[in-house]
Amino acid sequence: METLYTDCLVIGAGLAGSAYAHHATRQGLSVTMICADELSMGANSKWAQGGIIYDTAFNPEQLEKDIIVASGHTANPEAVATLVREGQSAVDELLFDTVTVPFDRDEAGKLKYVREGGHSDKRIIFSKDVTGRAILNNMHDYVREMPGLRLLENHVAIDLLTLSHNSADPLDKYRPITCIGVYALDALSGDIKAIKAKKTILATGGLGQVYRNTTNQQGVVGHGVAMAQRVGARVIDLEYVQFHPTVFLKKNCQLFLVSEAVRGEGGVLVNGDGHAFMDTQHPMKSLAPRDIVARAIHRELLGTEDNCVYIDLSSKSPGFIKDRFPSIYERALACGVDISREPIPVAPAAHYTCGGVYTDLQGRSSVLNLNAIGETACTGLHGANRLASTSLLECLVGAKMTALADAKDVANEEFHLPEVHEWVSPERQADEVLIRQDMRLIKSTMWNYVGLIRSPRRLMRARRILSQLAEEIGGFYAGARLTRSLVELRNAVKSAMLVVHAASLNPESKGCHYLASEDEEIEVPFESVDDGK
Repeated sequence: METLYTDCLVIGAGLAGSAYAHHATRQGLSVTMICADELSMGANSKWAQGGIIYDTAFNPEQLEKDIIVASGHTANPEAVATLVREGQSAVDELLFDTVTVPFDRDEAGKLKYVREGGHSDKRIIFSKDVTGRAILNNMHDYVREMPGLRLLENHVAIDLLTLSHNSADPLDKYRPITCIGVYALDALSGDIKAIKAKKTILATGGLGQVYRNTTNQQGVVGHGVAMAQRVGARVIDLEYVQFHPTVFLKKNCQLFLVSEAVRGEGGVLVNGDGHAFMDTQHPMKSLAPRDIVARAIHRELLGTEDNCVYIDLSSKSPGFIKDRFPSIYERALACGVDISREPIPVAPAAHYTCGGVYTDLQGRSSVLNLNAIGETACTGLHGANRLASTSLLECLVGAKMTALADAKDVANEEFHLPEVHEWVSPERQADEVLIRQDMRLIKSTMWNYVGLIRSPRRLMRARRILSQLAEEIGGFYAGARLTRSLVELRNAVKSAMLVVHAASLNPESKGCHYLASEDEEIEVPFESVDDGK
């Protein structure tokens, strides 16, 4: 088994992981970054459409209030204040001074700003409707040339290495729980590597792919949360899975996000009769916080034969729509919908994980030398519901603060990185048909029983199904040669069970977590249109 050494090991190459690598290498640290695909394949960050909060210096108190109100008054005030205080300089340093991101500007060259749901002001900068792609493409070009970075593409993290579980020295079990790296699968060769690190940083994104309908990329099943919890790290707030209210929904077409910026630019949510139903649901109407809009859509569809509502953009000219939202326009047109002339069919889908691996504001988890950043982490910034366009900013701020803190630790502390046990792989090949079938069962169970609106009875049924499935997958995993899909399945069922457990323990409806009474109608009124993969 090959063993690699590094100061800092970053698992994940989205915006959070890439930003951490930038700041850590700038501090003179050696960094190894692993990603499950080719770097150019991107991550969830790449598909963020709307934008990133930038103008945090203008009325910062109001921005803090907007974040806290959207969270149902459950956000961590310290995390909110830190994001607002550090946000603009973090954007300046990386997205303006280091890489050049083509943010939209007016004829005078000044940045354009847009307002999104839950925001009281225009404070979000954007690049058409492909902000994430514009940022991450530039970041990845930069990452490939970054001095001090070793990039391992097509490498999948299997399990975290700890002194308690993996050290070849039996006396290390008496030390505090300490992370010393990861076992990683080379997905192309099938070989297993041990990557030992002074600091290990989880930047694996969320867990949306444990749901049947989601905006998340393939493979985003809560890898970081599952691995961290297996070694004893604290995870919190996992019941707060945010469903984005407006995801393009049409039979035989792939789901895709329809940015909140569409409503920020004047789009109005209407039902099949053309009625603007949000006008009576919330003072902010179609720009209400996401959890409120998603549940309003759910209620609007109950008792009808419709499986979607619509965004009416008729107040805008066709030319404006095509110029402002070119990606959404082209993808919808490929499905037979011309959004410059007809309303956009939308319904909610699983989108963002507000909870995750508990960390402080320097990314430190409850396990020594194990950090988490971005969507994998939970500082309490989002509380029970995330405010639009805070996620990319959180990636930048969290990555910077974590890298700077790690640099001080590496300079001042002693690190014990002993030899670890060899990985022994069974020879029997995994049955990919069974893997796909088990993944479908996880997705359908979570969608039907742990979705937008939950009930104690449905959560209990989900727990029974997933508990039995987890036991079967455990035996399957132990007896088969590792593949990427098998690693994903194991982590998916773990993540799903953690969400169910958290939801079962929380009796209070708040934000993304809404518990219906047993006599309340909670049928999900829109069906899946994907192929179940």
